[in-house]
Amino acid sequence: MVEPVGNHYVVARPVYSENSFNEEHEKLHRYHKTFWDHLKLYFSCSSQRVKKIALRSFPVVSWLPAYRFREWILSDIVSGINTGLVAVLQGLAFALLVNVPPGYGLYAAFFPVLVYFIFGTSRHISVGPFPVLSLMVGGVVVRLVPDDSAGNGTSTNMSAIDQERVMVAATVTFLSGVFQLLLGVLQFGFIVIYLSQPLISGFTTAAAVHVLVSQLKFMFQLPVPGFNKPFGIIYTLESIFSQITDTNIADLVTSLIVLFVVFVVKEMNDRYKEKLPTPIPIELLMTVLAALISYFGKLEEKFNVAVVGKLEEGFQAPVPPDVGILQKCIGDGISIAIVGFAVAFSVAKVYSIKHDYPIDGNQELIAFGLGNILGGSFKGFASSTALSRSGVQESTGGKTQIAGIISAVIVLIVILAIGFLLEPLQKSVLASLALGNLKGMLMQFKEIGVLWRRDKYDCVVWVVTFLAAVFLGLDIGLAAAVAFQLLVVVIRSQIPSCTVLANVGRSNIYRNRKDYTDIYEPEGVKIFKCSSPIFFANIEFFREKLITAVGFNPLRVLRKRNKALRKIRKMLKNGELQVTPKGLICMANHTHESDEELDNNSIEELDQPTNMTDLPIQINWSTDLPPGITVPRVDIHSIILDFSAVSFLDFSAMRVLQKTLKEFIRIDIDVYIAGAPEGFLEKLERCTFFDEEIKPSMFFLTIHDAVLHILLKKDIASSPKLKLAEVTLQFSSFATLVPLRYSQAPSSALHSEPCALHHLYIQKVND
Repeated sequence: MVEPVGNHYVVARPVYSENSFNEEHEKLHRYHKTFWDHLKLYFSCSSQRVKKIALRSFPVVSWLPAYRFREWILSDIVSGINTGLVAVLQGLAFALLVNVPPGYGLYAAFFPVLVYFIFGTSRHISVGPFPVLSLMVGGVVVRLVPDDSAGNGTSTNMSAIDQERVMVAATVTFLSGVFQLLLGVLQFGFIVIYLSQPLISGFTTAAAVHVLVSQLKFMFQLPVPGFNKPFGIIYTLESIFSQITDTNIADLVTSLIVLFVVFVVKEMNDRYKEKLPTPIPIELLMTVLAALISYFGKLEEKFNVAVVGKLEEGFQAPVPPDVGILQKCIGDGISIAIVGFAVAFSVAKVYSIKHDYPIDGNQELIAFGLGNILGGSFKGFASSTALSRSGVQESTGGKTQIAGIISAVIVLIVILAIGFLLEPLQKSVLASLALGNLKGMLMQFKEIGVLWRRDKYDCVVWVVTFLAAVFLGLDIGLAAAVAFQLLVVVIRSQIPSCTVLANVGRSNIYRNRKDYTDIYEPEGVKIFKCSSPIFFANIEFFREKLITAVGFNPLRVLRKRNKALRKIRKMLKNGELQVTPKGLICMANHTHESDEELDNNSIEELDQPTNMTDLPIQINWSTDLPPGITVPRVDIHSIILDFSAVSFLDFSAMRVLQKTLKEFIRIDIDVYIAGAPEGFLEKLERCTFFDEEIKPSMFFLTIHDAVLHILLKKDIASSPKLKLAEVTLQFSSFATLVPLRYSQAPSSALHSEPCALHHLYIQKVND
């Protein structure tokens, strides 16, 4: 019963062990579904289930009929136009990262949007090229079709090389889409949880560095080959600086001017976003201006600058993937699939929380998988979502993926009609526009200091991920980063937080005894807490911490006691000890024997429980022993293990825990386990954890129940002629509670024990 008393509460209930609580409250034995039950349910069929699967597979069916046309259409149109203009420029710019002609970036900005409109669950992300994925695809392209394969560099050879590279990009995109689709169908959307925020942040920052370095050759207009191998970024920088004297000054000056203007205007957009009705479309303005200057100034002829060149009008016929290329880029397809999904899902999650609607990870995998399959079939390259483009779609008022369809229409117009207007545009301008969108990712370096102050493990994950991705490459770096993160998780769980608890505030609250001054520790009782799952990797650490907490090794004590009993038996047999009412008295000088002589090559016997049935007297290990016999002193009689934070215990750890508990029990120390999670006791029973020494009665609901049980047990043991009349658990607002004991002594002899945490009313009974 719980009664509120002001800002206090009073609880009156019995002391509960796990067994007594279940018996009193009639615990139900529920049927737990097996793997086959879940499998049958998954493949069951009903009209409701079919409807649910249809709505989940085609999310557009659920939100499009509820579209608020009058309220949202204008916002979606404005947002779609702005996003479409950005998508065109980013498609052209990111195509340079893939090392394919810029026009193919428009295909990557068009087809995935159509698929995502039908199958996607996020209302705000803008699907299309993403610099990190573009760079990863570009690495595969350069590896399979290197620059030196161009031969003498004639236009015919370069065209053939471009077509080969387009095919490689399309094939690896198709393959990554297949992987994403399979993962979605198999319900593997949970894999994103293995990519933590520090890992994604460090990886995208490293990718931004790779993008920055890869664009330098366009800014300087230098023939730099691709180095898609470990430490490739160093080889790239070496190649650039070895040719720095051959820089095209016109391209360099144009790049720096465009980059400066883009940074300044973007900073103004961020600073005055509250006052501006819509962000200034600086990328569009700079593109138009640069194209006009390049066309009328004839920069290509005068300064030999590199331009976008001819953009083919219309669409090319879809092509099947190249089987030979598929076999060479399976690993790349997997890494591109996972990275693309992880980044897109992270961005989608941000907007779903901001605008309060759900997203489905498995459905997102299916949407991106189908989008990449379709895009790869039409010679596009891998798509995800660009942070800046999604920001434009959301900040300009986009409400649904209708804005995405409008942006696709803008891209379609460029592909079919006005693409020729972008042909005189310098590649260095596209490179500068690509770099202008990296500010957000490069600013993530600030997270290092924040993470170091908040969580040093996460900070180390960020730094290792960044360094691995920068120097080993994005594909190998991602694998190394995930492996390191899992290693960190293992290390953190392998070294759990273990503390010794004490009662605080004279109530039922137990906390780390090092953190408070007003504490009470029952005499002879140690309360030990482990704040982690206990499994094969950390069970030895748990055992060592427990031994440190109690101050002795129970196995060593047990062996010393068994050796002492051997010695006592031998001395009794030789008449060197005599049994008296006061105990054992040594009758003669005993010769010293080494431990090896006492062992008799039977160390297994020393680990067995002490057996005194053949002795004429029971040995009290706390009293003085005969001369020459010493055993470690044990000052505690009970141990309470707080398992409230132990979520699971595996079989390997269970065996070691069982052995450790037996060692304590065999030296007459009672062990109790409190706060075990639901189903913990049943699992131990299934694994035959209990026997003659370890019994289910050692489990208690809370630490406080176990403490009260121990105190009551000691009271009865110290007064065997007294009968327990009533036990009442009371919590008071006073700092100290006093146990009352009624015995043959007069009332003046009543004594108190500081903070025993309960009242014991004991009545005298006749013999």
